[in-house]
Amino acid sequence: MDTRERDLRHGSGHDHGRAHDHDHAQQDVPSDITLRVKALESLLVEKGLVDPAALDAIVDMYEHKVGPKNGARVVARAWCDPAYKERLLADASAAIGEFGYTGRQGEHMIVVENKPKLHNLVVCTLCSCYPWTVLGLPPVWYKSAPYRARAVIDPRGLLRELGLELDEDVELRVWDSTSEMRYLVLPERPAGSEGMDEAALAALVTRDAMVGVAKVAPPAPRGRP
Repeated sequence: MDTRERDLRHGSGHDHGRAHDHDHAQQDVPSDITLRVKALESLLVEKGLVDPAALDAIVDMYEHKVGPKNGARVVARAWCDPAYKERLLADASAAIGEFGYTGRQGEHMIVVENKPKLHNLVVCTLCSCYPWTVLGLPPVWYKSAPYRARAVIDPRGLLRELGLELDEDVELRVWDSTSEMRYLVLPERPAGSEGMDEAALAALVTRDAMVGVAKVAPPAPRGRP
C-alpha cells in the first residue's frame, strides 16, 4: 500500500472518518473494469505475449521516472524564464507542447501558480483524471476514495496529515480535474535556489509538489548530500 494512502486511511479522526472507512472497504473491492484488465493481463502472460517483468518496468518508468521529470522540466523553465512562465499560465497546453509533451491525458492543461499567500491542490473527484504527459501514471493515493473525498471536504486537514501545514492566512484552492481538463501546480521556487540552472532546479521538483500535496524543499547546503 502506498504510504500516502495508508496515511489517509489512518488519519486524524475527523467526524467524517467513519463514512470514509466505509468508502475504504468499498475501494478495496476491485471494480468490474479492474477485474477485466487483470483477466486480460493474465491471459496475455499465459500465452507468452506479455512479459510481466517488462510490464512492471514500463509502469514504474511512467509513474516514477519519465512523467514527473517532464513536469519538473516545465516548472524549472518557468522559474528561470519569465516569458515562458507567462505563456505557461496563459496557455498551458501550448507552452508544455514546446517541450514536445503532448498526447492523450494531456491535451487540455491549466497551470495554477502557488504564491506565498495562495496554495493550490489538484484532485479528480469522479475518478482519477491526471496529466500523464507531465506527471506519468497517477499514484495509488491520488485514485483512492479518501483522497478524492477529503480534498474537497477538508483539504487543510488532508494536507496536514500528509505533512504539509499551511498557515491560516494562506488561501487554499482545490481544482477538480476532468476528462476534458487537467491541472498542474506551479510550485513556489524554494529559497536558496538562486543561481541554480534549470537542470539542478528540475531535480528539486517532485510529483507531489506539482499535485499540491507538498512544497518543493530547499536545496541541501553546499557540502552536504
